[in-house]
Amino acid sequence: MKCLFVTVGTTSFDDLIACVLAPDCLQIIKTLGYNRLVLQIGRGKFVPEPFSTESFTLDVYRYKDSLKEDLEEADLVISHAGAGSCLETLEKRKPLVVVINEKLMNNHQLELAKQLHKDGHLFYCTCSTLPGLLQSMDLSTLKCFPPGQPEKFSAFLDKVVGLQK
Repeated sequence: MKCLFVTVGTTSFDDLIACVLAPDCLQIIKTLGYNRLVLQIGRGKFVPEPFSTESFTLDVYRYKDSLKEDLEEADLVISHAGAGSCLETLEKRKPLVVVINEKLMNNHQLELAKQLHKDGHLFYCTCSTLPGLLQSMDLSTLKCFPPGQPEKFSAFLDKVVGLQK
């Protein structure tokens, strides 16, 4: 059982949910061997219908008290660029693809994703480039994020978001 977990945190990111479920993207996901797709859709207006066939299961929910279980079961995580979601995923040592929401003007999220990508911890893309990235990325090149160093992460976050000039 290979599981792909998509999370948008407490926000809504309908474009991402729609993108993952688009036929071309879904086909790539299946070709990569994933047979379970879990969508955490937050405040999204687009609410996909869950389904289950012999070869593929789609689960959909808005919120849970904790994403811990879904993160632990996931073989790959596709997330919005929220720092919380990124950190939680990386701490669980799960391969992560961060999708930047281009509709958010204040995009320090992009800076965060860029930096973590530069350090080799994740891949990032936009909705339009997600299918291509899923096909081309090599998860074995990702480096584990140093666990249990939240103070390092928050210092890093401050730097990226520009609180420390």
